[in-house]
Amino acid sequence: MHKKEIYTAGKELREAEKVLVLIHGRGGSAKEFLSLANQLNTSDFAILAPQATDFTWYPNSFLAPLAQNEPEYSSALEVLEELLEEIKETGIASENIYFAGFSQGACLTLEFVTRNAQKFGGVAAFTGGLIGDKIYTENYSGDFNGTPIFIGTGDPDPHVPVERVEDSAEILREMNANVEVKIYQNRPHTISEYELKIANNFIFN
Repeated sequence: MHKKEIYTAGKELREAEKVLVLIHGRGGSAKEFLSLANQLNTSDFAILAPQATDFTWYPNSFLAPLAQNEPEYSSALEVLEELLEEIKETGIASENIYFAGFSQGACLTLEFVTRNAQKFGGVAAFTGGLIGDKIYTENYSGDFNGTPIFIGTGDPDPHVPVERVEDSAEILREMNANVEVKIYQNRPHTISEYELKIANNFIFN
């Protein structure tokens, strides 16, 4: 189970008009992942980065049957749910709340926003797709109302099959997200400069 541990950068939450929630990947640290915000146009944002207990949001591949990633998986979604509620309690509307994640964090980001679809500021998923041995559409509800969502990935990627990225994008579109997918041939498992550029133009402009 994850204990709540949030690292922050940028503006104070009470003073900010916009918020970016950053979700690190497997083995990553929230503290280090905060530096991603320096490469995005988020200078006037409050930046919040939750830390996964033991540096991992769930133990197995995101393509494993959901039960094999419990109880950590549900606990990770709860951390994000609580964080979203707290941000909203400070008076910041959902359309001023942004999410960005990498790898395991990108999968968790997409899963969380799709379970709670509403008009967000935008979502950048650097190498990720919806979670499960298959896509469980019954878990998804709401309307993205035009939220811009960017998914970038490599082909092939050692962890995230392109097919899952494309299937995930399809569901997001059906829920009224404005989705842009970019697939880079033979790109290593990392966040590339091209992806940061697209995220800035498409989401943080």
